[in-house]
Amino acid sequence: MNFNLREIASASMILFAVIDIVGSVPIIISLRNKVGHIQSGKATIVAACIMIAFLFIGEEILKLIGIDVNSFAVAGAFVLFFLAIEMILGIALYKDDAPESASIVPIAFPLIAGAGTMTALLSLRAEFHVENIIVAIIINIIFVYIVLKSSKAIERILGKNGINIIRKVFGVILLAIAVKLFTSNINQLF
Repeated sequence: MNFNLREIASASMILFAVIDIVGSVPIIISLRNKVGHIQSGKATIVAACIMIAFLFIGEEILKLIGIDVNSFAVAGAFVLFFLAIEMILGIALYKDDAPESASIVPIAFPLIAGAGTMTALLSLRAEFHVENIIVAIIINIIFVYIVLKSSKAIERILGKNGINIIRKVFGVILLAIAVKLFTSNINQLF
């Protein structure tokens, strides 16, 4: 076992920024208002299963189609870069249709375990030990569950401006992470 507190902390922060559950509080509240109840426990368990499964089989899927992890990490750096730009500037580069119901599908996937999260997981796999990434996933899933359960209280406490500030701060962190991912993996491609 290669447990490393620094890797766990780094992977946790990266996943926290990519998942952006605090920035998703307005979406969660909107879904809750539309459909009533959100199954927080079920959504977080399914999201955790999706992330851990992708952590293990994602690389095999890439090998099947002939892409190495470093190439995916560089591509992932671009995705993270654009996610960060969205968070910092408050614009939507990609817009998905609003879901009809707040079940596992819109909450667990793609809100929690979406394309950005999958990209981040494979990018992390190129740099960190798997056991540290799994611990980071568990830490984030616990936090996601707490946020889903207390989304109304969080909105009341932080207010719209507080949520926007947190989103922008994590956008800058994510932007720095994207640059680091790009620079550390681009050299291995040549």
